[in-house]
Amino acid sequence: MKKDDFAQFSGSEDYVTSEPLENAVNVSIALGRPLLIRGEAGTGKTLLAHSIARGLDKKLIAWNVKSTTKAQEGLYVYDTVQRLNDSRFGDKDIADIKQYIKLGKLGQAFIAPEKVVLLIDEVDKADIEFPNDLLNELDEMSFYIPETNETISAIHRPITVITSNAEKELPDAFLRRCIFHYIEFPTPELMEEIVRVHFPDIKDNLLSEALKTFYALRKVDNFRKKPSTSELIDWIRALIAGGIPHEDIARQVPFVGTLLKKETDFDFFVRNFATRRR
Repeated sequence: MKKDDFAQFSGSEDYVTSEPLENAVNVSIALGRPLLIRGEAGTGKTLLAHSIARGLDKKLIAWNVKSTTKAQEGLYVYDTVQRLNDSRFGDKDIADIKQYIKLGKLGQAFIAPEKVVLLIDEVDKADIEFPNDLLNELDEMSFYIPETNETISAIHRPITVITSNAEKELPDAFLRRCIFHYIEFPTPELMEEIVRVHFPDIKDNLLSEALKTFYALRKVDNFRKKPSTSELIDWIRALIAGGIPHEDIARQVPFVGTLLKKETDFDFFVRNFATRRR
């Protein structure tokens, strides 16, 4: 397959991509398979779906998975409690069960009149059976509602983005049906592009010192949670708002709590990193 055969997505104004990531997105779209995205926290896995929606001018439907989430909830929910209340206190015709069927995020994506971007965010937060329970629906793009004897079929196959933080191993059968991409942590050159998207007027010397300090912190092996891209953006925003001169960044690392989020990391920084710079 030639690149021109499937090239559609090339990032958006507020999301800088790499060529391998763009290729993964476009292969996923061309093959009609879910795109499984992994990468360390803060590398833009969730934001990628938002960028695809903006870049392709599509509606985004986001399904945020929690530890208690069941696959069934993404298809539909039968509101038996509301039906019981209506039978006791309401004047509705409770024989019409359809009015008590509420489509979930997957169901909403299926019936959308135009192709949408469907985000299934942090799939590995749920029970290990959760991905397996979605296999048939993601393959066949349809599901059956026994309460109404109705089959919901996708009008358009959604562009499906599934994110994972690698908290659990995903089933092989699920992985076989996905296009996989691991978002590598940005190089300093790519990170500079990312920062300039958010701060187009940032001074070169401020950006240079901020990136130098940021990557120095990421090299500290003792940190349990290394600062991420999103934390860098927040830190630079704080530096600009505080009017911090670039000369003070490397020497003091102002607002370091914006970068380091664990107490043990902060204590290690104070004991070993900050004292060397005084």
